[in-house]
Amino acid sequence: MPLIEVHNLEKIYSEGETKTRALCGVSFDVEAGEFVAVMGPSGSGKSTLLHILGFLDRQTKGSYLFDGKELNEYTDNEVARVRNEKMGFVFQSFNLLARTSVLENVKLPLLYSTTPQSKWETLAKKAIDQVGLSHRLNHLTSQLSGGEKQRVAIARALINEPKIIFADEPTGNLDSKSGSGVMEIIGDLNNQGHTIILITHETYTAQYAQRIITLRDGEIESDHKVDQRRAGKENFIK
Repeated sequence: MPLIEVHNLEKIYSEGETKTRALCGVSFDVEAGEFVAVMGPSGSGKSTLLHILGFLDRQTKGSYLFDGKELNEYTDNEVARVRNEKMGFVFQSFNLLARTSVLENVKLPLLYSTTPQSKWETLAKKAIDQVGLSHRLNHLTSQLSGGEKQRVAIARALINEPKIIFADEPTGNLDSKSGSGVMEIIGDLNNQGHTIILITHETYTAQYAQRIITLRDGEIESDHKVDQRRAGKENFIK
């Protein structure tokens, strides 16, 4: 059974008598362990799709099954629990607390979990080690470079050992060298078995994925496997 099943998904935004169709009958599956990049120009529906897949919004029509259960069957409390326990999020703007240490930032999702507090520090240190930032453990995030901040955000996304990680333009605020390092980490996480959905408008970033879905005007324009994994690596660091 696929981890994600999307069937004829539609999203319509209404403002007064004006209706904007953001998604128009989108259908695809994502298997556990896949690394999928979703591409498209501004206004193509990428953000809308991410919001629905990440339980931040609900579709207007069609169905979305996560882990075998239809989104519209989840209560609000269940939505919050699934987002905290089964999903990890990495955003372009990092969304870190500036005057708080790396360790405390990474612990944040555990505040809303059922994990015993006695285990928080061990789990956080493990996640921080996974992104190569153990030497920055007690630094304030305001003291870090952009690439280091995004690594902290990735560690925070890993803390509850989610089934899937959503990465929304994770290299958008980074220089090419830092961006390359972040994509290497995301690729390594996929190699370790994490399912990844990457939202990006950058072709060279998408080449780190195994599969690329391209949206245009709310519809899937193409859905294809990447011929050579990480084929865009050389282009990224030039």
